[in-house]
Amino acid sequence: MSTPPAPGLPALDERGWVRTDERVDVRFELPTMRVLAHTLVYDDDTLRERVRKATGIDHAWRFFFASRLGFEPPLPPLTGTASVYGSVRSEARKAFVSDLRDRGVEAVDRGRTERTRTETGDRVSLTRYRGRYRLDDGGDGGDGSDRSDRDEPIDVPIAGLLGVWTHDGDFRLAGGCYPETSLATLAESAPATDPNAFRDELVDLVRGTR
Repeated sequence: MSTPPAPGLPALDERGWVRTDERVDVRFELPTMRVLAHTLVYDDDTLRERVRKATGIDHAWRFFFASRLGFEPPLPPLTGTASVYGSVRSEARKAFVSDLRDRGVEAVDRGRTERTRTETGDRVSLTRYRGRYRLDDGGDGGDGSDRSDRDEPIDVPIAGLLGVWTHDGDFRLAGGCYPETSLATLAESAPATDPNAFRDELVDLVRGTR
């Protein structure tokens, strides 16, 4: 298996993100070829720790990933990425929904697709998603308060974003998810968060991927 190089990323560690995975695998298969992906995955550990200390709820609230794709056998030289763009985008969407579900996001719905450009000038197809985390509350919060009297699970609305584009003749995928409401709704002591700031940062990270 020919390993695709890793995608180029912005300085995520300076923003409180921690790399939680790096892998090379067969991301999906097309009728005449396998699509390989070199993927980097990051979680917002700073936010996770803040919420855990305040509420006792330990959860990965935000993640970001970026992949650079390769093909076995290689793409035909004349048509290149244009010959498989629609198939790659369709399969990437399916794989992203599967990733969200693996992370515990329920009731995932695909929203609209729009266009933007990366920092290098490449045109990106951005598809939006919505779902929810359903969390069991309870236990001793980090502030010493007992939250076990809440019988109903907590539903936290989640927004996701997937970008698909080509750069220097290779495909890139990038995206992630974030809470679409302030986490202050979890409990009185939970930190307030800004969904708009989360959305803007995720778009910036996608646009900054090379």
